[in-house]
Amino acid sequence: MALSKNSGGHRGMQESMYSVIALVFILVACVELCDAAAAIDVYRLIQYDMSGSAYGSRFAALNHHAASLHFPPGADLSRAVLIIPLRELNITFVREYINQKKPLGGLLFLLPDIFSFENGGNKQVHEKEQLKNLLAELEQLLIHANIPYPVYFAFENDEIDTVLADIKKNDAIGQPATATTGGYKLVIPTPEPKKVASPTITNIQGWLSGLKADGDTNQLPTIAIVASYDTFGAAPALSVGSDSNGSGVVALLEIARLFSLLYSNPKTRGRYNLLFGLTSGGPYNYNGTQKWLRSFDQRLRESIDYAICLNSIGSWDNELWIHVSKPPENAYIKQIFEGFSNVAEEMDIKVGLKHKKINISNPRVAREHEQFSRLRVTAATLSEISTAPELLQGTGGLYDSRQFVNETAITRGVKLVAESLARHIYGHQGKNVQIFADGGSLAVNPAYIQSWLDLLSQTPRVAPFLSKNDPFVMALKKELTDHTDEVNMQHEVLEGVFTFYDSTSARLNIYQVASVTFDLLLLLVLGSYLIVLFSFLVITTRGLDDLISLFRRPPSRKVKTA
Repeated sequence: MALSKNSGGHRGMQESMYSVIALVFILVACVELCDAAAAIDVYRLIQYDMSGSAYGSRFAALNHHAASLHFPPGADLSRAVLIIPLRELNITFVREYINQKKPLGGLLFLLPDIFSFENGGNKQVHEKEQLKNLLAELEQLLIHANIPYPVYFAFENDEIDTVLADIKKNDAIGQPATATTGGYKLVIPTPEPKKVASPTITNIQGWLSGLKADGDTNQLPTIAIVASYDTFGAAPALSVGSDSNGSGVVALLEIARLFSLLYSNPKTRGRYNLLFGLTSGGPYNYNGTQKWLRSFDQRLRESIDYAICLNSIGSWDNELWIHVSKPPENAYIKQIFEGFSNVAEEMDIKVGLKHKKINISNPRVAREHEQFSRLRVTAATLSEISTAPELLQGTGGLYDSRQFVNETAITRGVKLVAESLARHIYGHQGKNVQIFADGGSLAVNPAYIQSWLDLLSQTPRVAPFLSKNDPFVMALKKELTDHTDEVNMQHEVLEGVFTFYDSTSARLNIYQVASVTFDLLLLLVLGSYLIVLFSFLVITTRGLDDLISLFRRPPSRKVKTA
């Protein structure tokens, strides 16, 4: 009987201990499940060196508490990540923090979904323009600063909005998140960025041969149509450049399609070769264009009658600009400008001429045609932008999204260029002859333009992060192959003063963490419960005397000896 009773006591004690262990696991699981508040995709501010100077965000990993712009005065933000919606952005505040190098754990900017790859909804035009201008100003500030902490961008959604509302409420009542008070913690467990080794740029060239007259052994003259396809922006993983220079690329492809139809019939094939160039390295002083031109043999370069470069023609209303390096009095420049002006007048639009002389001693070029001009090739850039941009300005930033591009503007730009080229090729200058008339077999195709514009507006194209076999690069090659006789690709290493770093996007985990006080209280309650439970089990199975003996001081050796 004693044995049976003892066995029952042991079983009871074991069952009770299992209950305690199960309780502990349940408590831990509950804490873990309650911790995760949200997980969102984030995009890191670009990190690069230029001429040995560091720019952009220099770190990627995050493990700090979250704070809002409603933080109390005098708060220590050295271990805090400020979450700033673009709609609430105070650019003066951010500029002050960056320029004065005030301590900060990190920055997370929340962008409205009108800047996302998808359609951003029907926002008021005035509000969209205000947000676009604000984001453009923020972007220029960030890419030209050396920021010694992580900076990320994310898009607004219900999850992050709920978290931010909670953070604002706590900050407003003077309880910012700390290790003592708890709150929200932002965690990105990513390795530190590494340099991008030998970044490649890829130029794609399509050739459409003209028709030689019988017995003509001379090389035909050539007209080049060129567009740079890569981008640069504050966040490489978001830099799609719908206008700059997605619009130029789309226009070039449609012009190639139209002339491939004309040149497919010997009766309508012109006595000009057409050279189509999709170049890379545009934001970096048109490095790819320079390498492409230097790969030409002397005969090809001398055969180029002129080159027209297409850049940012997707958001203009009624006026485009032709930028040239040679004086307006130059015979070739006058011929190009008059040809475009005549067609523009028939289309009821304006074309202006902008002349900017090249400084040979300065390697910096503001527009693509200047690389041609340096090699004494007549060239011009067609653009909606009248002023020369600064370095890394207007090269497909965060604000340059699909919402701000009008495919109708691109369609009109294509028709202007195609008609002007055709009249030059077929000798119809000054004549009101519409080769690409609306409704005809050679009409500009708005659906084709829209489909390519949509693709470009979903494809980040920052050159150091585009491999030479990138699906987008191969798609451009295939499209030119469909519309030209011969396509070549040129792979080069991006040279110059730039060094780039990887780690362009990440997954941000947002945890709701309890305060230290709460943790201590939980530990105290749990410890007390376990002690009481243990005492109860010992009393019921072995008696009160055994419990007391556990806490009684053992007798000394002297007493035992005695």
